[in-house]
Amino acid sequence: MVILCGSVSLTDLGEIGSKVTGASVTILATMIMAIALESFGFFYWVAAKLLQQSRGSGIKLFWLTNSLCFLMTIFLNNDGSVLITTPILLLVLKYLGLKKHQKTPYLISGVLIATASSAPIGVSNIVNLISLKMIGMDLYLHTAMMFVPSMMGLLFMACLLFIFFYKRLPKSLPDIPNHFQSLQHRRYHPLHSPSAPLPKRNQTKIMLFVLAFVFLVRISLFAASYTGISVPLVAVIGSIILLAWRWVYFKTSPKDLLYKSPWHIFIFAFTMYVLIYGLHNIGFTELLVNYFEPMVSGSLSYATFVSGISTSVFSNLFNNHPALMISTFTLTEMSLNPSTAKIIYLANIIGSDIGSLLLPIGTLATLIWMHILKQHDESISWGEYLKTTILIIPLTVLFTLTCLYFWISWLFL
Repeated sequence: MVILCGSVSLTDLGEIGSKVTGASVTILATMIMAIALESFGFFYWVAAKLLQQSRGSGIKLFWLTNSLCFLMTIFLNNDGSVLITTPILLLVLKYLGLKKHQKTPYLISGVLIATASSAPIGVSNIVNLISLKMIGMDLYLHTAMMFVPSMMGLLFMACLLFIFFYKRLPKSLPDIPNHFQSLQHRRYHPLHSPSAPLPKRNQTKIMLFVLAFVFLVRISLFAASYTGISVPLVAVIGSIILLAWRWVYFKTSPKDLLYKSPWHIFIFAFTMYVLIYGLHNIGFTELLVNYFEPMVSGSLSYATFVSGISTSVFSNLFNNHPALMISTFTLTEMSLNPSTAKIIYLANIIGSDIGSLLLPIGTLATLIWMHILKQHDESISWGEYLKTTILIIPLTVLFTLTCLYFWISWLFL
């Protein structure tokens, strides 16, 4: 409809494609790695390790699951992390036989940490990558400026979640069923029953090797960004190598990617950009520029909090993809000094990746999470979700923005 109305031209469509394609390919490549992990039996292996390391303590299990969600986002991306960690958590909670009110702390804290963990490094979120492309900032600079304040914000969020859920966390866990250990050697699909068992030999060695390879690919993305090499190309090469190794070692053909890969990401990102371009072309961003530029150009503190809070509000109203795109368009139209422009962009990222978690419709990752829960008859209501986020998210956003302000002020002194 936007195209038919003439708000977006054919030239605009070509420009949209150039901005979206690279980021979409990068994210899709890392999701393919997540699919490969699933086919190796990674879900059962990790679930078994979580139960072993928790040593019968619900408190330890809480911190272990949150650490897992953080690491999966850092290794892959927020959407891929949710696709992996949610089935793992459901598997663990199923075998423990916990009551519904005892499962909720693990499930809600897991998705919040997994999604918010895309803030420290830009490559963990497709919308972050698109915005980086728009403003001309590379991954290396983004991480140097964002890693410390966002990590402090994540630790703050995790502590708030622990305090909030402490009374509901089981202090001691039920005995693990004896047959669980044998299940870690089976392949598992999050939406279907386990398939044929994998060989038990060198199981841990294989998993650690695969994780080390994925970590090496992630490091290569930053090296590529720093040296000017194509980041999507490096991500694609990494996923091809992993799939080829899987084909040779496990005799698993790449054909399963045709129905497991989230191809809709291309359509979602492209069409969302068409809508935003339409708003931009009819003067919406100009309106925002006229309203916000006087407020944010005065000082770094105003720029930080006004940008972060406004993007948080937009994200919960419209989803964080269009919200961050609108914010980035607005930023590129403002006449600001470089330090103010950078802190506004980073504050927008905090609002998009963390502030968007107030409502479950704020991010694609939380929508995926709710869909997986419903398929496993473990649905969590909006009311239950909001009881947690209404306290946790605003405090975390304000704390993280404060850390960002002091960190950037120190860097530019």
